[in-house]
Amino acid sequence: MKAAVAASGLDAKATAALIKKIESSPDRFLSLVDALRVEMAADPALLRRADKQKGLSADFEPSDLVALDGSGLSVSRPGHRLRRPAFEALRAMSAAARADGVTLLVSSTYRSYDYQKNLFARNVAEMGEKEAARVSAAPGTSQHQLGTVMDFGSITDAFALTAAGKWMAANAGRFGFSLSFPKGMEAVTGYVWESWHFRYIGKEAVAMQDEYFDGIQHNLMLFLDALAARTASAPPKK
Repeated sequence: MKAAVAASGLDAKATAALIKKIESSPDRFLSLVDALRVEMAADPALLRRADKQKGLSADFEPSDLVALDGSGLSVSRPGHRLRRPAFEALRAMSAAARADGVTLLVSSTYRSYDYQKNLFARNVAEMGEKEAARVSAAPGTSQHQLGTVMDFGSITDAFALTAAGKWMAANAGRFGFSLSFPKGMEAVTGYVWESWHFRYIGKEAVAMQDEYFDGIQHNLMLFLDALAARTASAPPKK
């Protein structure tokens, strides 16, 4: 396990914090690792890394995309699609929010490589490449291409102050959703704060993220990517 931590690319501070937490509750950590290994074996794309350093191919498209049209979910327009695990979790979360008097408006979901290519090009034309890279992803590096990510509400900072934004901040993790780009973490994630951008990673992954990675999804993904690589390269057990 120490080898996976060392190979993850976490900075020195995050590595030291992780090792300290593992040493304080090793059984809990190993239990979560075992659960996530099972999930990654069953569904390799669910916890797949997608960031500025490790992207997706142009032809990557999930095979189980489900249309949100006619699902009873609140959507900004027709045509939104999500992978089935994310879709089912979103329905459960939206129902819980509705019971609390809150409506979760889905504003963006799966994006193809080509869609992201055009979007990023427009942003570069408007604000220059350096600034565009802080607020949007180059093609192949967007989590939206995974089909497990959704943007909510206005897709602006104002979302955090809405009833939906506050409800999501307090409850998203209970349904397996994680805020991808937390406030003040641009140096780590590569992106400015996006209070509206959530990725479905599952409840066990959220638990590991919150208990061992200070709630930073990016660092969890670095570790899981290293863990998957070591698992794949390990010799078969005799």
